Amino acid sequence: MRPNMPRFVDLSIYLENDVPSDPPGLNPKIEYETHRDTLPIFQKLLPGSKPEDFPDQEAAAAEWVRLTTHSGTHLDAPYHFHSTMDGKLGEARPSMTIDQVPLDWCFRPGVKLDFRHFEDGYVCTAADVEAELARIGHELQPLDIVLVNTRAGSRYGHPDYVDTGCGMGYEATMYLLERGVRLTGIDAWSWDAPFSYTAKKFAETGDKRLLWEGHKAGKDIGYCHLEKLHNLEALPGDGFTVCCFPHKIRGASAGWTRAVAIFES
Repeated sequence: MRPNMPRFVDLSIYLENDVPSDPPGLNPKIEYETHRDTLPIFQKLLPGSKPEDFPDQEAAAAEWVRLTTHSGTHLDAPYHFHSTMDGKLGEARPSMTIDQVPLDWCFRPGVKLDFRHFEDGYVCTAADVEAELARIGHELQPLDIVLVNTRAGSRYGHPDYVDTGCGMGYEATMYLLERGVRLTGIDAWSWDAPFSYTAKKFAETGDKRLLWEGHKAGKDIGYCHLEKLHNLEALPGDGFTVCCFPHKIRGASAGWTRAVAIFES
């Protein structure tokens, strides 16, 4: 008898051309080669072969991709945020790159915080996190993976995506990290509030603490986060497992991932 299989919910966006998912100049670029486009390459690999030697004169489809490690749904390593980490846990040490991130962090029970009601540019606080955890009835456990559902998820593919959604501030991020969370995620372009709002506040106040404050929490306690997640609206507050193993890029600040939520049947 076939055992019950788990149910998967895809939490990842596409890597694709011509969809606004990054600020100008940072979008990925994919060049598609058809089965016939690659015939000359295959003929070089197989000396003496002719196009008619291949079935229907077709070789293999392939793609050339130009992107950054932060294109698409990806996992940021502590190295992305700062050169050192864990300053508040003792002596600061060099930040982990993506190939050094423990895989144990990337397959853990998930928790979803629903912050879709917050206005664009709002910076979430520890009190906001605490209130949402109380609402869903979840007590954080070490290494829980905490996902933040913002309004940005509904705007993916639209021109305003990068400037949409709330963000997680230093205080909110440290609330999670101090309770043992080491991997978080968000459906917006950035874990922090959109830069357009931060730039305005910084210009008005000159407060340097506003600059990338959620990311920079990693200087005090090292952690990872997922960005540009999708479909978080399909998740409950808890009761699922998140799987988000990153691509193993030596010495890199991030790695692409096919993030999924797993529900046991």
